[in-house]
Amino acid sequence: MTTQPARLWIRDPMAISADDAGGGVVVSAGRIVECVPSGRAPAAPCDLVFDASRHVIIPGLVNAHHHFYQTLTRTHPAAINKELFGWLTALYPIWARLTPDTFRISVRLALAELLLSGCTTAADHHYLFPAGLDRAIDIEVEEAMALGIRMTVTRGSMNLSQKDGGLPPDSVVQDEETILVDSERVLNRFHDPAPGSLIQIGLAPCSPFSVTPRLMRETAALAARFDAPLHTHLGETHDEDAFCVATYKCRPVELLEQTGWLNQRTWLAHGIHFDAGEIATLGKHGVGVCHCATSNMLLASGICPTRDLEAAGSPVGLGVDGSASNDASNMMEALRHALLVGKLKYGAAALSHHDVLRWGTEGSARCLGRSDIGKITPGFQADLAFFTLDEPRFSGNHDPLAALVICGAHRADRVMVGGTWRVADGAVIGLDMGKLLEAHGRAARVFD
Repeated sequence: MTTQPARLWIRDPMAISADDAGGGVVVSAGRIVECVPSGRAPAAPCDLVFDASRHVIIPGLVNAHHHFYQTLTRTHPAAINKELFGWLTALYPIWARLTPDTFRISVRLALAELLLSGCTTAADHHYLFPAGLDRAIDIEVEEAMALGIRMTVTRGSMNLSQKDGGLPPDSVVQDEETILVDSERVLNRFHDPAPGSLIQIGLAPCSPFSVTPRLMRETAALAARFDAPLHTHLGETHDEDAFCVATYKCRPVELLEQTGWLNQRTWLAHGIHFDAGEIATLGKHGVGVCHCATSNMLLASGICPTRDLEAAGSPVGLGVDGSASNDASNMMEALRHALLVGKLKYGAAALSHHDVLRWGTEGSARCLGRSDIGKITPGFQADLAFFTLDEPRFSGNHDPLAALVICGAHRADRVMVGGTWRVADGAVIGLDMGKLLEAHGRAARVFD
């Protein structure tokens, strides 16, 4: 006799970011199996019912760009009030002191903070490998599995150091062979491209000013062999443009074309300084762009042309970026900042809360190459974020979904990943937050 999976009816939410689902959704075997119209009951009986009348429900947020290790160097005096190149130059020698233990605690803190903000899938770009940290990707996978959050862990890389004319110091880069061998190792060990997978691996040379074109070409070939996503920083600053022209005799998007990166497996972080022709090229090839509004404002890098990229055909997602240039790991804050700076760029009526909610869910999922997350619709993974509106900032609101973004929600009451509760009553299930904060604060003091 076959036992049918249990059915959970998440009933009658205050509001929900889904079509014709005013009566809630039914979850079974980790997926959404039914959207229930207002005033209706599910088509078949349910074993469990969760009363969601206090909650505004959105798809679990998808963070398309982050650097977890940076939680240990927030508001570091050496880097405050600097633009990107000066900021990096100040912090690289400090980050070179990372150890497996301090890195692990930084990852755990970042993941917990993301979950609490309603994030159910995160892409981390880890490109820093000082001596002793050669198993950084393994650590990230272990920590993500322990907390039950989905991840695209990108095996980053840097092989162009200061002695070669690049930006990073010699102590944090690796040679090309080491990078490619370990990239293939983590792809073989961890990459699961199946729908519903918890862990996927991407390959992510850091930036044009820290990797060689040869490494970019070899990485693209390896990603194609495993059908894995590709990621890098691009179009972030005018300094990057000048470096590419001086070093490679071309602009950054031309470098992508020359190294085999113009395809739908690729998504870029920042994407600020593209001209109209470059935007058209990226859109034509389906290259995604992750908008990191908070970091871009803090470092005064500029504003991503989100509307233009999306109109050209590029998936647009959202990311918090590194916790030393944000300085938070909060996806709801990322949505609000993307909305505000987007209105500043395009006009008050050109962008709404619906747009940034779409970018922070479905758009980010498309950047990561995933078609199984980011929407509340039957067949998709049951990744959901639940918010209450019982704080003073929400009092008097007339549109609960708009209130989440415009009034500034920052902490989810509940979070579900693949049908399993991972946050309940504003706390990460199974995590001693007090103990984590104590350990994280102790680890951060090493970098004073």
